[in-house]
This record gives sequence, structure tokens and C-alpha cells, in this order.
Amino acid sequence: MAKFEPVLLARIGKPDSALLETYQRDGGYSALKKALGMAPEEIINTVKDSGLRGRGGAGFPTGLKWTFLPKGHPGPIYLAINADESEPGTFNNRILMEEDPHQIIEGIIISCFAIKSNKSFLYLRYEYGKSYRALENAVNECYAAGILGDNVMGSGFKCDIVLHRGAAAYICGEETGLIESLEGKRAWPRIKPPFPAIEGAFRKPTIVNNIETMACVVHIVNKGVEWFKSMGVPADPNNPRDAGSYGPKLYCLSGHVNKPGCYEVPLGITARQLIDEYGGGVPNGRGIKAVVPGGISMGFLSASELDTPLDFNGPGKVGCLGLGTAAVVVIDDQTSMVDVLYNCCRFFSHESCGQCTPCREGTAWMTKIMHRIRSGQGEMRDLDLLAEVAGSIGIIPGTTICGLSDGAAWPVKNAIKKFRPEFEEYIQSKRSTIKPAELLAVH
Repeated sequence: MAKFEPVLLARIGKPDSALLETYQRDGGYSALKKALGMAPEEIINTVKDSGLRGRGGAGFPTGLKWTFLPKGHPGPIYLAINADESEPGTFNNRILMEEDPHQIIEGIIISCFAIKSNKSFLYLRYEYGKSYRALENAVNECYAAGILGDNVMGSGFKCDIVLHRGAAAYICGEETGLIESLEGKRAWPRIKPPFPAIEGAFRKPTIVNNIETMACVVHIVNKGVEWFKSMGVPADPNNPRDAGSYGPKLYCLSGHVNKPGCYEVPLGITARQLIDEYGGGVPNGRGIKAVVPGGISMGFLSASELDTPLDFNGPGKVGCLGLGTAAVVVIDDQTSMVDVLYNCCRFFSHESCGQCTPCREGTAWMTKIMHRIRSGQGEMRDLDLLAEVAGSIGIIPGTTICGLSDGAAWPVKNAIKKFRPEFEEYIQSKRSTIKPAELLAVH
């Protein structure tokens, strides 16, 4: 493979990179022009053949998802773009929206044309004020230039983009929770089937894709399938369930690193390479105790697992839930895993929508147990109790509608398994790392 050159972040940092004029000067909307000369089915097959997997967390094959739409449906068909980005440590979508919104819009229009949709809803978390303003300006520029509207680039294809600001809830990252919120209702995930491709927004067929996924579509159409598949990790021929991990990926790197940031590299880089070669290592010469591979819902890599490839399959081989959003958070050897796990439990307890009893009660009880341990009142049996609760909630044991509880359980499972001696020593010491005021907190 030739030397890797970033494409998703290629324009980041350029003067006025968010403007239509500079985007077109850099070749922007040439992929859309090319796509409008193709048949919709040809675009779908191109994306399917590229092996592009959704960049929002689940990693489902994008082109395959598009084929789930009912054939010959009279419409309307909707495309919903998930720009909620509420997974802790994740900020790759924000950078694209703020610095290169036209790249996203181009991908959205191409995708709408491919799935025969005339309207896309871009669901954006409310705190992203700068992102909203950049997108709003870019959308307005496109309408004025005839790139959006009733006659996209003179092709006769109609495409509208509606920006929708959500109320900042983690559950809105789940596609049916997002759709419920988009419809103006409480963001309670729906029971599936029917899946959104059959009955989604406003009970019409709907495809839900991620911001980074849309950016990838632009370059697949422009550069071709072979270019995209020249990067990443090929599918394992001995594993029929392995769809491969192809293309470039945006990795968010934060925590205890010298150079936190968003880096674009081919899928499959190891955690150690990302931290050392891009993040500049850990500050003050400290060691690494743990690494979150893709948002806290994915669990933890231990120090002995840093050579794990960060592709769609690598983290799962060492007990993590998956790659997730590729939000890598580094935890140094001076940080208490008890405090880390407590923060994880507290986050998910707060973000549980409360619809499913195992998730609502399980996340709350895990937080209470962790609070007890941190206050110096923990017992050894609490560790087994935590593991039991974590193993009893979620889609994987079949007790909840959505996967939030799986995401809440995974860091608990990982931490207790991989760092149990530290938890045991903490409990035995009867020490407390919380402030006196926290002892009175009700969870």
C-alpha cells in the first residue's frame, strides 16, 4: 500500500475551510456530480463492495443496510444522520461539522440519491453550537448555489436537509431513540422489528447513518472501491461473520497523553502505536494502566493488551465490546480504577432512559455499590455482586430493548476481571477517595 494520506481531515486547518467556495476550489462536489451520472443501485453496490462499515459505533455494513429498504416503495424515504455524539471521549464528528461541513453535506446528498430519498434529517446534539452554525451556513450556501433544493446541480433530483437540534441525551445515539426524539417524543428506543429501514421516522422507511460514514461515502465514489479496500484489515476468510475493517478511520485520543487530538489513520492501528506515535506517549514518564478503545461503553484494555489492533474485531478478542466510536482514552498508572469505574457507572445510570427495568435498576445499583466501595464501606462480595448485575442486563442476555445497558455493563465486567487485585486491595484498606460531602449523595 502506498504511503497513507489523510482524506477525511485533509482540509482541516485550511483558511475558511467551512465555506462552499474553498470546498469547491479543493474539488468539492465532484463526487456528487459523478454520482448523479450513476444509477442509484450502482452507488449502493459501490458502497457495499467497498466494505464500508458504519462509523457510529456498531460497525454495521453501510451498503448492506441500504439494501434493507423495501423495493419499489412509493415514498417518502428518509435519511437520518446521527450527529448526537454523546459517547464520552468522542469528538471526531464535531471536527468534521465545524471545519468541513460541505464534505458531510456532499455525502448526505449522494446517499439520498442512492436510496431514493428526497429528505435528510441531520440530528445534532444541542451543545454543539459551533457545529450547528457551520452546518446551517453550509446548508444555506448549498440552497443558494442549487446544490440542494428541487433541482440538485441541474439533475432534476430533489434533496432537502433539515437540521434538528436534540436535547443532549446519550440514548439518542441509539437509532430508534433518535427517531423518537426527532418526532418530538420522549427518546425511548423502540422494540425491533420493525427496523427503521422498514418503519422509521414518521413510520416511513428510514436509514440512519453517522457523520463520518457520510464523509467516507464521498471518497468511495470519488476514488473507488480498490482505493478504499487498500487500507485497513481484510476480512478473515475463516470467519464468515467477519466483514473486514476497511478504509481510513478517525481516532479520538484523550486522557493521559501528551498530544490529545483527532487522528486519521487506516483501521487496524494498535493502541500502542496510536498513543506513542501520534499522542506522544504519557506525560511525566508515567506508565499506562488501562486504555478505553472506543468510548467507555467498550470496556478497557489492560497494559498487556496495548498491541491490540483497533479495528472492528480486535478489541473484542480481548474482552471488550468492540471498537465503538474509536474514542481512545488513556488512563495512567497513578489513576485509581475504582474512581474510573465509579465515573463510568454514574454516567450510564444518569443516561439510562428508564424504559427497561434491568437497565434502570441495574445501572443505579452498580453506581450505589461503587459509591459504597469508594466510601471505604465496600466488602469483597460487592465485586461478585457487580459482576452478577453486569452479566444480567442488556441485549446480550436478552433483557432490554436497546444496548445502553450492555455499554454500561461492559466496563464493569472488564474492570472486575482485569483489575480485580486493585479493587480487592482498595476494599481491604477501607480507605476512601471521595470528599465528605459525597458521602451524603443519594444515587
